Formats: sequence, structure tokens, C-alpha cells
Amino acid sequence: MPTSKPDATILLQAATKYLEEELLPTLNGYYRFQTRVTINVLNIVRRELESRGAHAADETARLKAILGHDEPLESLNDELCARIRSGAIATDDATLRDHVRRSLAEALAINNPKWPSR
Repeated sequence: MPTSKPDATILLQAATKYLEEELLPTLNGYYRFQTRVTINVLNIVRRELESRGAHAADETARLKAILGHDEPLESLNDELCARIRSGAIATDDATLRDHVRRSLAEALAINNPKWPSR
């Protein structure tokens, strides 16, 4: 798919800036709340677009280390789930727990960047 200029993250920033700086101050009550929700949604989408490549690469590397081979990310995740269900990988495995913690931290960084990372 061709990349448009400006890219999606810049367009999302511009839309968010308009909503926050120009529209939101003119609103009250229900419409102010709904606009705030919309701003949060746009920011989540922007952060996901900005970080999805790095997060996917990190997740793939962790899964390759756990499973011992390379496949597309979705296949690696499916295999990990199957191995956990079958008991081939214990739920208290330190490497698995580290992977889950990191995956959750990456998701929280997108959904709520104010969440403390540990």
C-alpha cells in the first residue's frame, strides 16, 4: 500500500490537536466527555501505529527464543498457546513469564502511557 504524505500519525496528531485545542474548550457536559473519549481513541491509534513495528519485532524475537524456531508472529503465538495448553511449556516458566510481562507492558504503553512501567 502506498504511503501518503503526511503519514497517518501526523494526520492523527493534527486531528487530536484540533479537537483538544479548538473544539473541546467550546463544549460542555456530554459532548465534552464524548470528544475527550474520541481524543483518547485517536491517541491510542497513533501510538499503536508508531510502535507496532518495534513491538512486533520484539515479540517475534522473544517467541523465537521460547519456541526455538522462526515463523510468522501469528503462527508463533498460536504455537505458544498450544504448547501452554498441552503442558509442554509450564505456566511458571521464567522465560514465558518474562515474555508475558513484556507483552503486557508494550500493550499498556499504547493504551495508557501514564501506566507505570516496571
